[in-house]
This record gives sequence, C-alpha cells and structure tokens, in this order.
Amino acid sequence: MRISSIQLEIKERPKSETLKWVLKLIEKAPRSDLILLPEIWPIGYFSFSRYLSESEPQDGPTVKALQKKAVELKCHIFTGSFVEREGERLYNTSLLLDPEGNIIAKYRKIHLFGYGSEEKHLLERGREVATAETPWGLAGLSTCYDLRFPELYRKMVDQGAKVFLVASAWPLARLDAWVLFNRARALENLAFLFSCNCAGTNQSHQFAGHSMFVDPLGKVICEAGEKEEIVTKEVEITMVEQVRKDFSALEDRMLK
Repeated sequence: MRISSIQLEIKERPKSETLKWVLKLIEKAPRSDLILLPEIWPIGYFSFSRYLSESEPQDGPTVKALQKKAVELKCHIFTGSFVEREGERLYNTSLLLDPEGNIIAKYRKIHLFGYGSEEKHLLERGREVATAETPWGLAGLSTCYDLRFPELYRKMVDQGAKVFLVASAWPLARLDAWVLFNRARALENLAFLFSCNCAGTNQSHQFAGHSMFVDPLGKVICEAGEKEEIVTKEVEITMVEQVRKDFSALEDRMLK
C-alpha cells in the first residue's frame, strides 16, 4: 500500500483558507491508499482562543470536504483532528474515512495535554479506544500526547491492530522524545506506525515536523524534515505478520 503524510505548516489565517490549502495538498499528493493529516490543523493546536468559536460538529464543513475528497480520490483519509462540538462539550477528534466517504472510526483524544497547554481545561477527554478494519488490516487511531502512554497502543494491539495512525502537533523543543516514542510504540507492538505532525509556528510555539513511518522492527523507513512537505512511501503490510511469527514477543507476555 502507498501512504502519504501531509505535514502542514500551521499559519494564522481563517479556517476556510486553511481547508482550501489542505485540499490542494491532498490533490497534490501522489496517488495513495491512505492520506494522513496532523492535529488541530484547521486552526492550530495552540490557538486556544479559537477553540470554542471555530469548533464544529462531526458533520461540519471540514469533515464534509474531506469526505468528498476521499470519494474523488478513492482513498482512505485519516482526517487528523479538529475541535469537535457536541452540545456544550468540545473534543479533540479525528476520523478515519473510507473511499466511499464513510466514517469507519472516530477517536476522541484520551490523554489531554496540560504542560503549557490549555487543552486539558478546554476539552473533554475521550473514553474509547478506536480501531477500524481496513484493506491492510486493523488500524488504530491516536493523537500526539497519546504516544507517551504505551498501554493505549497495547490495547489496540489486543484488538488486533497491525497499524497505528498518529495525528500530532508535537513541538520542536521535544523532538528527541517524538522520534523515540514513534519508534518505541512501533517496535514494542511489532506494528507499523504512520505519523503526521505539524510544521511551522503557532502562537510562538514551533512544531517539530519530522512526520515518519516506522516499521514493526522500529526502523524509520521514511521521515520528513521541519518544513511543510508531503511524505509518501509504499510499504508491505504483510511484514507485520511475518515479524510477529518470527519474533513472538507479543505471545510471550506474562501480564495481560
């Protein structure tokens, strides 16, 4: 399968303009089976003052536009995340769309960040692990800070996940941790991990970029730089089955 990660440069601009630009980048990407977007890309993760005013329901303009694009390109799209409004509550929500534009998985970020961030105070945390059946096997959804909590990824593996999808707004100041956690979550679960991080600067916070694809042995097979770019790679998903057969670490667990 071919995957493309759209490492978007976050800019201070109307949400509608950002959406138009993202749709152009999606069209610009090489023909792919799966396209990924980063975290809170419509407004910028650190634009906390815009969370409430620019939140939208699941069937809002952002999701509808991405559903249309999935149908046009006949591909899966991991929407990255947006500030979802349900009643009076706000969530950091990401969706996985199939080539018919159907929502096949919905994930509300479970681990909300509090260090130098207002996310924990503005949003409600999610409660459910999210996985979905795809042509390449079961895929598990996660967001940024989740990478620091290995138990989430182990839960997804216990549900049968072979692939992890990560939308992120990880800062440059903690780039080493970003690389470490991307590789560790893939290696310890003998699974592929595909991440999409933000680039650029938002409210004086510089993002790390370095979106990456990691194989089940923890090897980085594709990695972006720090600027806006599209990373594309073809991978053989059957590698997961072979690695798990040859190296039975998951079966050798004593605590389950």
